[in-house]
Amino acid sequence: MKAIVNGKIILKDRITEGALLYSDKIEGIIPADKIPAEAEIIDAKGGYVAPGLIDLHIHGYLGKDVCDGEAESIRTIAGGIVKNGVVGFLPTTMTVDMKVIRKALEVCRDLKEESKTWAGSAILGCHAEGPFISEAKKGAQDAKYILKPDAKFVKEYADVIKIITLAPETDTEDFAAIREITRDTDVVISMGHTSADYNTAMKGTEAGVKHATHLFNAMTPMAHRAPGVVGAALNSDVSCELIVDTFHVLPCFYDMLYKLKGRKLCFITDCLPAGGLPYGEYTLGGTKIIYNDIVCRLEDGTVAGSVLPLNKGVWNVYTNSSIPLWECVNGASLNPATAIGIEKAKGSLEVGKDADIIITDEEFNINKTIIGGTVRYEA
Repeated sequence: MKAIVNGKIILKDRITEGALLYSDKIEGIIPADKIPAEAEIIDAKGGYVAPGLIDLHIHGYLGKDVCDGEAESIRTIAGGIVKNGVVGFLPTTMTVDMKVIRKALEVCRDLKEESKTWAGSAILGCHAEGPFISEAKKGAQDAKYILKPDAKFVKEYADVIKIITLAPETDTEDFAAIREITRDTDVVISMGHTSADYNTAMKGTEAGVKHATHLFNAMTPMAHRAPGVVGAALNSDVSCELIVDTFHVLPCFYDMLYKLKGRKLCFITDCLPAGGLPYGEYTLGGTKIIYNDIVCRLEDGTVAGSVLPLNKGVWNVYTNSSIPLWECVNGASLNPATAIGIEKAKGSLEVGKDADIIITDEEFNINKTIIGGTVRYEA
């Protein structure tokens, strides 16, 4: 057994003090003077002790792309983001050739068990962002690879796909694919890269859509006579991703979105292969992107994604809103865990849950990442 002392412990509903006891599971929080004599002591040095972070939407890191379809790329990404406090992630594909998507999913499927014990962040499944999207809202994705929603494909990979992003308006009028996926799998259907109007989006949620991919970005906006997908996401029970780099969605929205969505709000990075690297030119799904400042763009100026470390995203929200720190942490831990149905094991520092823990400094920089009770990263 180990005991983390001298830290501010972030629970799902408050911040407390004491000693956090853990083995491979969270054992409890006790007064510092009650620590068992045999426990190994870990000093948090006055920093925060928080649940490990979960990224539901990340395309790459350190020059590697999930769509490389290579085991070494996934290992590199996992080894990079564990330094940002990410204990589990969904490697995210995009709209490319279906053969490439299949290869990437199969590589992640093959690595999932190994990832439970390797040095990096664990693979919790995959997020397939496309290829079932709207051409008008494709963003940085390649229109020539867009397809109609295919339930058979999703069911074939339902053991590894946790989230599938699709445009509900591209399904049949009665949402046949959405209904079939919902009926036959546990895959979370997310509306994203979509031109749907409000009514279509709302009917999609009734058919089985449970999530919204990077809220505001690559979807119909909200206007007073055309509420769009944004309006539907805010006016329904779906969980919503939010890229919290302060660019994709301005910080003035953070308080409002928390008031509207509460613990249905999931902070993501949407990080590209340029993440963790200096400014320059890189690729995404084989397409050239230019990384400058806090954003990546295509050569024509189209915004392509972020280079955000998830711990920085948590701090961005905290320092740009009135949201309590524990709820900011929930946005990158408990809320995403709940969105993909693993909240009974992960996402908060509760007795019996996996000992997925981060220790940070006063500004949420990562000093230590612990997964399943084992230190996977130490600054």
